[in-house]
Amino acid sequence: MLGISEFLSTYLGYFFEGTGITIALSFFTVLLGSVTGTLFALMKLSKSKVLKRIASVYIEIVRGTPLIVQVFILYYGVAQLIQNSGYTMPQIQVFGNDLVSFVSIVIAMTINSTAYIAEIIRGGIESIDKGQMEAARSLGLTHKMSMRFVIIPQAIKNILPALGNEFITVIKESAIVSVVGIRELMFSASVVQGTTYKIFTPLITAAAIYFVLTFSLSKLLGVVERRMKVSD
Repeated sequence: MLGISEFLSTYLGYFFEGTGITIALSFFTVLLGSVTGTLFALMKLSKSKVLKRIASVYIEIVRGTPLIVQVFILYYGVAQLIQNSGYTMPQIQVFGNDLVSFVSIVIAMTINSTAYIAEIIRGGIESIDKGQMEAARSLGLTHKMSMRFVIIPQAIKNILPALGNEFITVIKESAIVSVVGIRELMFSASVVQGTTYKIFTPLITAAAIYFVLTFSLSKLLGVVERRMKVSD
C-alpha cells in the first residue's frame, strides 16, 4: 500500500495536469460568459420587446435545466452534427483533450454561465442611480456612450463580488464534465482511484486542490475589491 508521501510524489503531477485543465475550462467559461452575459443583460434592459423576450426565455430555460443535461446535449450533439455532415475532424489535442470535445464543453459551460452572469450584470446596472444616466445624457453623450463610459463601469464595481462567486462556482461545477471523459481534476482523481484502488485519498487530494483554488481566488477578489473602494 502506498503511503501518503509516496502517493503524492507519484501522482501529484497528474493531479496538477488536471488542475491546469480545470483552470483553463473555468477561465474560458467566465471570459466568454461575461461577454455574452453582458449582451443578454443589455437585451433584457432594452426597450425592444422582442430582445427582452428572447433574453428572458433564454435565461429561464438555461437556469431551469441542470448543467449536466446541457453538457450531454452539447457534447454529444456537436459530435453527432459533425458525424452527420460527413466531415472528418482532424485529431487535434488541446490541454490534453480532443479539440472538439474541449470546445463543446466550453460552449456548454458558457451557455450555462451566461444566464447567471446576465442576471448579475442586469442587477448591477439597475442598481445605479437613474440620475447618472440623466447626467451623462445632459453632457451630450448618447445612450450607448453613457452605458459604456458611465453606467457599466460603476456597475462592475457593484457586481464584482457576485462575479467572483460565479467564477468560484464554475471552478467547482467543472467537475461535472469528468462524466464525459474530459481530463480535468475530478477525472484525474477517478483515474488514480482505478490505478491505486484507493477511494478516499484521491478524492481528498482533489478536494484540497479545489479548496486552494477557490480560497486563493476569493482572497484575490477581496484585494481587488479593497483597491476599488480606495479608488472611490
